[in-house]
Amino acid sequence: MEKRIKALYIITIIAILSFLGMQGYWLYGQYEFSLKEYERNLTTRIIKCVDDYNIIREKSTDNDSGTQDKQKTDSTFTIPTFSLQQEYGDTVKTTRTAKITTYMFSAHELLGIEPGTQLSDEQKNKAIELAQLQMTAPVDSVVYDASGAKDENEAWIATKNVRTERRCPFTLEGVDSVLNNSGIKAQTALVRADSMVWKTTVDYHTSVFSPALSLAIPYSQLEGQIVNIVCSINPFDILPNMWHTLIISIIVSILLIVCLILQFSTVLKLSRLDKMRNSFITTMIHELKRPISTLKMCVSGLDNERMMKDREIKKELLSETRNALDNLSAYFSKLRDITFNNIEQIPLDIQTVNLHNLWDNITAATVFPADKSVIISNDIDKTMVVSADYTHLNNILNNLVENAIKYSGNSVKIKATATEHNGYIELNISDTGNGISSGDIKHIFKRFYRGKTSVNEQPGMGLGLAYVKLLIDAHGGDISVESSEGSGTRFKIRLPQ
Repeated sequence: MEKRIKALYIITIIAILSFLGMQGYWLYGQYEFSLKEYERNLTTRIIKCVDDYNIIREKSTDNDSGTQDKQKTDSTFTIPTFSLQQEYGDTVKTTRTAKITTYMFSAHELLGIEPGTQLSDEQKNKAIELAQLQMTAPVDSVVYDASGAKDENEAWIATKNVRTERRCPFTLEGVDSVLNNSGIKAQTALVRADSMVWKTTVDYHTSVFSPALSLAIPYSQLEGQIVNIVCSINPFDILPNMWHTLIISIIVSILLIVCLILQFSTVLKLSRLDKMRNSFITTMIHELKRPISTLKMCVSGLDNERMMKDREIKKELLSETRNALDNLSAYFSKLRDITFNNIEQIPLDIQTVNLHNLWDNITAATVFPADKSVIISNDIDKTMVVSADYTHLNNILNNLVENAIKYSGNSVKIKATATEHNGYIELNISDTGNGISSGDIKHIFKRFYRGKTSVNEQPGMGLGLAYVKLLIDAHGGDISVESSEGSGTRFKIRLPQ
């Protein structure tokens, strides 16, 4: 049985550890999924912030007329154009070019308006249309290879971004401001690539414990200008998104672990109960054999007419019979009382008991072993009385005296003292016996518990001190013990006066 319990113990531990490992691995997967989802949402927010900043820059270029020289602004036009070129050889190669040209015109002259007059948006657009018809002398012209664009719309946007960059350069302060307004804290840097960059590059986290999202967003594709944005992610920002999963996982884990532990604990208790049952039956048979054997012997003597004629022998046989019956009665009373589920169920016949006289009666009725020197002293005041059940109190003290004699060497001294304090009678029973080990002292009042040093040395069921405590509790009192191995024991009993 012990081997099976040990194997079950090992299997239970392995099962708990395996479950915790699987649960941890599953939670790690859930965390990874939530982290990636968080990064995708954060990527969308960052790209939107950069787009918003580019829109702000475009609008600022449209409003430059209020801060620059009016004559120069009104007569300067940037016109992007596109062309497709094809080269023939073994293969046909198509090249898309983006050209940005700058022309100088006087919008007032084209429109026939007096110089210095404020122009409306409609008048500006009309001036551009007239200027495009006379594009003969460009002030500036820059041509970019836009073949990397996926379509003309992307090349057009890239061309606009170059024009915007010239008029309103991309700044870290500007993009940081937009990011901060959106609640995003990030590190930014401007980089110029060796070639054109058309697509945003996203690098997701590489570390679970300190994740970071890195983006490379082109803001002027044709010029190879990129803004690098690195955003550190706090893992605790991810956990709120999975708190339902965490709570359910923790609850299920606790329930399963508790069930495993309770299951194993139940098996241990059943094993202990089985051992206690076997020990109880063995000890009970042993305890009952002595008075039954005595009774059988006495009954045999009573059946002998010659022995019955001897008055002394007859008196002795009757005395032994009474003692055996008293022992059986006390034994069964102890078993009855110890099985009560509630101390209120124990019947008490409360009366005034003189402790000095009670101790003398117990001393007189105690049978001393022939191979031991036993000295019992009575230091209780002759007038000391207490309200208690005489029979139960006698059983309590008798058990303590029997234990003191049983668990001692060749000689033992037992002493009883009593004092009155705060409405309680404190009764102290001390001896010079073997004492109780520190490991046993906290268990001695439990039912069927027997100390390791006494299991093989003395017969018994482990009910004596449990019975003593039960009766004292029924009286509304308490009992404590002070002892150390090899230096004797002192029991302190407090009973209400």
